[in-house]
Amino acid sequence: MKSEAGQKILPEDPHNRALVAHVCPPDWENPKPIGRYNLVVIGGGTAGLVTAVGAAGLGAKVALIEKHLLGGDCLNYGCVPSKALLRSARAAADVRLSPSYGIHVPGNAQVDFPKVMERLRRLRAKIGRHDSAHRLKSLGVDVFLGEARFTGSDTVEVAGETLRFRKAVIATGARPAAPPIDGLEETGYLTNETVFSLTDRPRRLAVIGGGPIGSELSQAFQRLGSRVTVFEAGEHLLGREDRDAAEILQRVFLREGIRLIFKAKLTRTFRSAEGKVIVYEEDGREQQLVVDEILVGVGRSPNVESLNLEAAGVEYDHESGVKVDDTLRTSNPRIFAAGDVCLPYKFTHTADAAARLVIQNALFLGRKKWSRLTVPWVTYTDPEIAHVGLSEQDALKKGIGFDTFLRPLGEVDRAIVDGEEEGFVKVLVKKGGDKILGATIVARHAGEMIGEIGVVMVNGLGLLAIGNTIHPYPTQAEAIRQAADLCNRKRLTPFIRKVFSCWMAFARQDPIALFSACRDAVRGFAAGR
Repeated sequence: MKSEAGQKILPEDPHNRALVAHVCPPDWENPKPIGRYNLVVIGGGTAGLVTAVGAAGLGAKVALIEKHLLGGDCLNYGCVPSKALLRSARAAADVRLSPSYGIHVPGNAQVDFPKVMERLRRLRAKIGRHDSAHRLKSLGVDVFLGEARFTGSDTVEVAGETLRFRKAVIATGARPAAPPIDGLEETGYLTNETVFSLTDRPRRLAVIGGGPIGSELSQAFQRLGSRVTVFEAGEHLLGREDRDAAEILQRVFLREGIRLIFKAKLTRTFRSAEGKVIVYEEDGREQQLVVDEILVGVGRSPNVESLNLEAAGVEYDHESGVKVDDTLRTSNPRIFAAGDVCLPYKFTHTADAAARLVIQNALFLGRKKWSRLTVPWVTYTDPEIAHVGLSEQDALKKGIGFDTFLRPLGEVDRAIVDGEEEGFVKVLVKKGGDKILGATIVARHAGEMIGEIGVVMVNGLGLLAIGNTIHPYPTQAEAIRQAADLCNRKRLTPFIRKVFSCWMAFARQDPIALFSACRDAVRGFAAGR
């Protein structure tokens, strides 16, 4: 049976042709459906791939349907290409900073933007082998390329064939959302789905949105030679993040030459002889900015439109996507959902976690709950901002008492010698104890550091467990242990200090000091200190 394959990724060079050969082979033949599948998975992004491969590995008969490119956003338009771009941008920044480390690069170091993008495409194609249709087939998954459409509560149609299932998983992901700005469609704009197809560097780039996508790509393009302006509707970058963390990033952006316009109200766009024109209001006055490209990074819309979810009895809306309960089951008890199509946190690792939860709940009558998972996230700017659990703002809104322990990187030896002193480790613990409520890390490799705190939280340990763990010296991760030391020192209340003084005087066999210390300890105890 012929598939509906035949997708293209621009530019059509050897690397992108190799990628397409992996994730949407032009000559792919869909298999003949079996009588009834244990699991039909719709969507071949992270959530769908992990679900399909995991279930097939447990012996289930699994079908996976993908209408576009296997690998989804992460491989094709998200994590993989963006981090390849960020790595090149970081290299460019390091070269510019090399004189401060005593390294002088002869001549002017130039960014070869076409080579940067060629490297991105080459590495993406290499990683694409992991998500290839042929690999999935070898793992026991029936791969169907084409558009899925429910035809009943336990049937789905693809490429003219009907697949019957005992359980199904909707993992169709999300797509970039565009703000309602007059003229934007006619002017033209980039999203994460098109920006990685660039072969020429835009000299002037406007970025709409100061969230994770907008912030990462703004810094990358500025470092690669574009002149970047960021329009953010809020009062600071990364509105969901710790305010102190966002302010550090803003200082870095301004130092690197990025123009930041907050409380931005964009009214319209149009084309002129000079380029693309953005009309906006600043301080009550109308302003104009002329750029070569506009990059939109202001949110995601769930992919639910073409699935005919009504036929399957699955409730959804166009804003939040498929509606699920805490076990990720939809209103149809046969059907679950996972990933960006239903979750508020649209990250690859949350899609992976959701897929693992769905396998247990769909195939083994499990009752694993999404709300019990501890979810970290990272914005891969330089420095990175990593977060897990509650922020100070979250705790205040919930009325939860907490203590904050902050360790600036400027006081950490390894950060000093690395020349990476902008940042901190901030840990929130339950008031009067050491149970970790949340943490924020700002550091060049914060994403590599946050996992330690996540492990402690998931396993019910406290911050003092980190303080009791030997950390290699010198490392920047030692800042986490130093935050734990601050927590430990807070336990030394004035009363406890007086008791220790009494004990030390006894150990010295100093009668006068012993009497004085014991008297102070008794008074402190009586006073409740």
